[in-house]
Amino acid sequence: MTTPEKLPPKLPAGQALTEKFPVVGELQPAPGWAAETCRIEVGGLVERTLTLTLADVLRLPQRQRTADIHCVTGWSRPLLTMRGVPLAAILALAGVHPDARFVRFVAQTPRGHDTSLPLALALADTWLVHEVDGQPLSSEHGGPLRTITPGRYFYKSLKWLARIELLADDQLGYWERESAYHNEADPWREQRFDESRIADAETVAAFRDADDFTAWRGKVLLKARLGGWLPRNQDLSAVQLKYCSLRRAQLAGVNWRGANLSLSNFEGADLRGSDFSEADVEGASFAGADLRGAIFRETALSATRFFRDFAGGQRLAANVEGLQFTRPRGLLEAQAEFLRAHGVHWE
Repeated sequence: MTTPEKLPPKLPAGQALTEKFPVVGELQPAPGWAAETCRIEVGGLVERTLTLTLADVLRLPQRQRTADIHCVTGWSRPLLTMRGVPLAAILALAGVHPDARFVRFVAQTPRGHDTSLPLALALADTWLVHEVDGQPLSSEHGGPLRTITPGRYFYKSLKWLARIELLADDQLGYWERESAYHNEADPWREQRFDESRIADAETVAAFRDADDFTAWRGKVLLKARLGGWLPRNQDLSAVQLKYCSLRRAQLAGVNWRGANLSLSNFEGADLRGSDFSEADVEGASFAGADLRGAIFRETALSATRFFRDFAGGQRLAANVEGLQFTRPRGLLEAQAEFLRAHGVHWE
């Protein structure tokens, strides 16, 4: 009989368990950002503006919290133990103006990443964290100090925290502006993307028929139906096809270098010899795809699936003969085991 302690954690829809803490998003802060130079400004609708060093934060009463973390790309890490300071403790020092309704967090990154939350939610659920699972927070995870808000998809948790700003009106964050992510980001309601930005039929048709994809780079094509597609040009580098269906598409030899293909469906597609170097395929499914000779070099792979299992013991698996893997990032345990069992090895 299964005891309550051994029951698997309840997961939001579309999530896969991992015991890892995958690295997602940017890999490096702005040059020069380190524990010695870390400064956190607190401003906006506050009674007192503050500038805190890391040492100032560490002098505050430290607390430990254990919570489940859910990433929009489809992985969930149960029971992540974090140590730090609740946001509420920082804002108590600054004093909250009565007109404040939202809080914006700004990162020290080359692209100026930011995110926002309703103030009431952030006061209840957001922490400034400097330690995870008993270890100092590494730079690639946002160290020396980041925010974590367990009740929202992980893009609402910000690496390399540099500024906390209280606002009367909300401002969309970086991932919401640039990648069409949902502003509320509730994993239990599966609020991954802003449905108002789904590509319309005319836009999808124009993309399908394009002879050159230069004009499409930098634009997000969301939930486009591209099943069975045979592109006229094999250079699809740096395109952004998010949550798109490319099932059974004819994509042999396509250059996907630097593309963002997160959560897209490539099941049954012909991808022989395709190059996914430095691409983001987090949460994408390649189950049943032909990946013979494909290249995955420094590719973001958290929650990427190379097989899917169904009731009754049936498995839809990719053909990975000759698949080239070099320094993959974020591959989850079961998928890594499948690849190794089929002769795929990496550094």
